Amino acid sequence: MSIYQMGTIEARFADIVWQNEPISSSDLCKTALIEFGWKKSTTYTVLKRLCEKGILKNENGNVTSVITKEEFYAHQSDRFVNENFGGSLPAFIAAFTAKNNLTREQIAELKEMIDKFEEE
Repeated sequence: MSIYQMGTIEARFADIVWQNEPISSSDLCKTALIEFGWKKSTTYTVLKRLCEKGILKNENGNVTSVITKEEFYAHQSDRFVNENFGGSLPAFIAAFTAKNNLTREQIAELKEMIDKFEEE
């Protein structure tokens, strides 16, 4: 599978599609004008870029996602852990919790996730 990457503004643009899909390209242009102050040409340039990256698609003036927001961020998280922690989730959690205390609720949620994976 491709390595999906987006800049901050591209991610905000993709969020518009994820929240409103399917969305017509004309409605997307109107929304981008309101949200970012973009001209139609800028909207189509960013849309084309995200289509080329395999994140969005524009068919017959209807814009939809190729991957979900959850899938995109799962890819980003996986890439981050692999690049920065040698693929070790425990090393990432150790680094994260060195400056961020987990709440009881977060600990319970993590335990529940681990139990679920052990069952599978």
